[in-house]
Amino acid sequence: MVRRTDVTGAHGVRLAAWEFADPPKAGSGQAGEQDPGVLLLHGLMGRAAHWAESARWLATRYRAVALDQRGHGRSEKPSDGPYTRQAYVDDAEAAIEQLGLAPVTLIGHSMGALTAWQLAARRPDLVRALVICDMRASALGAASQHEWSEWFKSWPVPFATLADVRKWFGEDDPSLERPRPARGDFFAEVMAERADGWRPVFSRRQMLMARETWVHDAHWEELALVQCPTLVVRGLDGELGRAEAQEMVRVLPRGIYAEVPDASHLVHYDQPEGWRRVVEPFLETALPA
Repeated sequence: MVRRTDVTGAHGVRLAAWEFADPPKAGSGQAGEQDPGVLLLHGLMGRAAHWAESARWLATRYRAVALDQRGHGRSEKPSDGPYTRQAYVDDAEAAIEQLGLAPVTLIGHSMGALTAWQLAARRPDLVRALVICDMRASALGAASQHEWSEWFKSWPVPFATLADVRKWFGEDDPSLERPRPARGDFFAEVMAERADGWRPVFSRRQMLMARETWVHDAHWEELALVQCPTLVVRGLDGELGRAEAQEMVRVLPRGIYAEVPDASHLVHYDQPEGWRRVVEPFLETALPA
């Protein structure tokens, strides 16, 4: 069963929060609302449903909730935002408090990981553990933003079929070094059928607005303020290099490093078994029964 709960984020934006498991039966010993809370935060262009497989195994021990962040999934997409770092962090904080998840474990991918560690730095009282998945702490710069703008323009939208979506993002996209079928599946989940074909459920303009608020800055100082146990996970073929990931672990007061073989940037989606193998033991240590 999938259960949706709407929460109110910053500036009154409605956010959809999702639980991808049946509610526990009385006396079953399964995870319930009194168990440790986990909040899963997707990356740019993602949606809560991308965490469904992770949320289901997490739900055997924790109360696992995945959030559609503003501009994404089933949450509101205000035309002009704001899509600032402050807004995303405030939204996550509001979700934790309204859903009663504190003290929470934050698990974030890419942009969601940055939101997670910024919140952990700002509100250590709310966060008991943190998992950072394939997000860099270094500034990416104006050239990176320009590349993304040009990449968005290259999309052959609208797509005639979902098979075309999967093929373009999994095989034909010029930015790919080699075929990534899971990437095609990932993007198929963020498309909706319109009168003229399949289009993204998000606004590419809004995605650039959101990205603009972090690519020009480094985030090492906030990382150093995170006091809780933190796992830094990278895919061997992801965007976070090994040297930078290990430096992030060094900067973190209680950092731990892990990598997942054969994984792309979409570590948890691309290699779910490898992802679970590194995350589950960390949580068992950080959140003892």
